[in-house]
Amino acid sequence: MNCPNDELSLVLDREAGAVAEAALIWARATAVRDQRPVPSTGEEKVLGIQRRLDVDGAELLIARYEDSAVGFTLFAPQGNGLEIFYLASDPDAWGRQIASGLLAAVEDPAVSQGLQVLELWVLNDNDRAIGFYERSGFNATGRVKHDPALGQSELRMVKRLGGRH
Repeated sequence: MNCPNDELSLVLDREAGAVAEAALIWARATAVRDQRPVPSTGEEKVLGIQRRLDVDGAELLIARYEDSAVGFTLFAPQGNGLEIFYLASDPDAWGRQIASGLLAAVEDPAVSQGLQVLELWVLNDNDRAIGFYERSGFNATGRVKHDPALGQSELRMVKRLGGRH
């Protein structure tokens, strides 16, 4: 799969089809990350994505290459910042700058709205994601929470936007 950013389209979409596409991407990405069999559907992830999409002001941004969804992010304003609940690209598109394009598409409007930070939680053993966020300007806050449903801990990361106004 070759997906240069200039051929990537980014579309805000709250419809059930977009939620299903995002759920499948999330299911595939987490399966590859956790070295489990890759599922053919993302049904088990739909409820979590829909729950976050129900947050006031939440938006689902789908990255498409040709006719295929290759990545997504789900985010919402929270206080003086923007919380990123999900950011993922399909494993077949890893290394193609999909996540970087999605992150930039979220950051630019946040800055123009006067928001001061981007915030997110990331599994504390997800070295690939943590490295990506650090290279993208995020810093760990030292806050950690244990999610009993996941059986794992998550690390809080933030990116300050104040200097870009």
